[in-house]
Amino acid sequence: MNAVILMVMGLVAMFLGYAFYSKFIAEKIFKLDPNFRTPAHEFEDGVDFVPTNKYVLWGHHFTSVAGAAPIIGPAIAVIWGWVPAFLWVVFGTIFFAGVHDAGAIWASNRNKAKSIGALTEDVIGKRARSLFMIVIFLVLLMVNAVFATAISNLLVKFPSSVVPVWGAIFVALIIGQLIFRRMIGLGMVSVLGVVALYALIWAGPSLPIVMPDAILGLSDKASWIVLLFIYAAIASLLPVWMLLQPRDYINGLQLFIGLILMYAAVVISGPELVAPAFNMETPEGTPSLVPLLFVTIACGAISGFHGLVSSGTTSKQIEKETDIRFVGYFGAIGEGSLSLATIIAVTAGFATLADWQAVYSSFGQGGVAAFVSGGANILTNGIGLDNTIAQTLLTVMAVLFAGTTMDTGIRLQRYIFQEWGEIYNLKWLQKAAPATLLAVGTCMLLAFGAGADGSGGMLIWPLFGTTNQLLAGLTLMVITVMLIRLKRPSYYTLIPLVFLLVMTIFALLIQLKGFYNDENWFLFGLDGVILVAAICIALEAAATMVRVRKENA
Repeated sequence: MNAVILMVMGLVAMFLGYAFYSKFIAEKIFKLDPNFRTPAHEFEDGVDFVPTNKYVLWGHHFTSVAGAAPIIGPAIAVIWGWVPAFLWVVFGTIFFAGVHDAGAIWASNRNKAKSIGALTEDVIGKRARSLFMIVIFLVLLMVNAVFATAISNLLVKFPSSVVPVWGAIFVALIIGQLIFRRMIGLGMVSVLGVVALYALIWAGPSLPIVMPDAILGLSDKASWIVLLFIYAAIASLLPVWMLLQPRDYINGLQLFIGLILMYAAVVISGPELVAPAFNMETPEGTPSLVPLLFVTIACGAISGFHGLVSSGTTSKQIEKETDIRFVGYFGAIGEGSLSLATIIAVTAGFATLADWQAVYSSFGQGGVAAFVSGGANILTNGIGLDNTIAQTLLTVMAVLFAGTTMDTGIRLQRYIFQEWGEIYNLKWLQKAAPATLLAVGTCMLLAFGAGADGSGGMLIWPLFGTTNQLLAGLTLMVITVMLIRLKRPSYYTLIPLVFLLVMTIFALLIQLKGFYNDENWFLFGLDGVILVAAICIALEAAATMVRVRKENA
């Protein structure tokens, strides 16, 4: 099948989802009110609570939730064939992710911009909140530690990406001043930012930077990880308008230009999908498609991490409540379009089926490397872009998204520690600096706890998919209970909630058996803790739903 057909079907379906389904959800279910005074105005402080133009905020939200996961997940999941990955990305984006992301912003926005963890106590109960906070902390720990490892690997493998990746930070700082102080219009700022970013990408191959093999006993990858965490700690303490918003906004524009180039190259070259529609000859050791597909592809379909961003940072910057539809739902559409491009890159970017099978020789293969190489081949064949520059472009795209996710992730983890400070009345922990040090410290402890290479985060990464999807289900629980209390239709969140919980608990049980057979007692115990937390929170939420329905009767 020609990749152009797949591209058109996916993009048209997601466009229709935004045009019609998101409008229905916004107006009839969440009932977004343009006159509602948002927390960004009520608690405006110039640091975390900042009323923000919806286009700038969309850029922050989208690039914060995107990261490398909407590339990694689909690029691994195509081992089962491109049809299952395509269907889950498209329908998961329309009916699951968009509702989940917009719903989390709405729920937080209506409750003084509380995080989804804090909201759990108000909506379900204290016990549920305590368990929820553990799940949230584990997800953030995994994301921050593993994305640091992923970025460092790419910086070492593609030294041409170093200049544009770090140069983008300085571009963002300048853009932040121009936007916040309104020195020039947003349109001109956007043009200048994108031109500067692509100039850096063009210059990257001419100015490759290679980290020394060893610095103070640390390998080149470990040195990058340390620098990344130092940067993320500083970024998480700066006002959102200074770095977080402009960096994410410019990255969002850069992604759309990258996607336009990719999709244009697909149209021009018309590559064939060399991967099978359904792979009936999966390599030995590949797990079953159900339920593992639905936890392998998280970002790009639905992801619990999105709920943390939606309620943690985005809800504090909503200027008008009606902006939630564009920022939240269309943010999910943007991520779905990236996952769709990834599926095309890793199934049509190879010359033959044999070349594809050589990469997908075992489960877990593919990932960002397959996206970069396959996507670069399509760009070269389609629009004649130099292959090295094409690889640099796609690598920078992946690294910048992972970096912006780390920026937001460390800030969110700081919020978690500050919330614990409020719960247990620890005044010192409620302050930003010590909470940030603890956030970075726990991530680095995980990263370097298993060795000096800094890749310790990979130890618990096998549990990321299930933990992340569990978090998405729990976020949908909170939204569903709120809707029931307000006597509004709840099926639009309840059905995705039940589906996710069933698939996630099923996957946790499969993984539990696998860890037991491998005698991996650390992951076996952690999987057990997450499984028990999931069941306990589900029971708490179910009891709350029944009670609220009786009260409303």
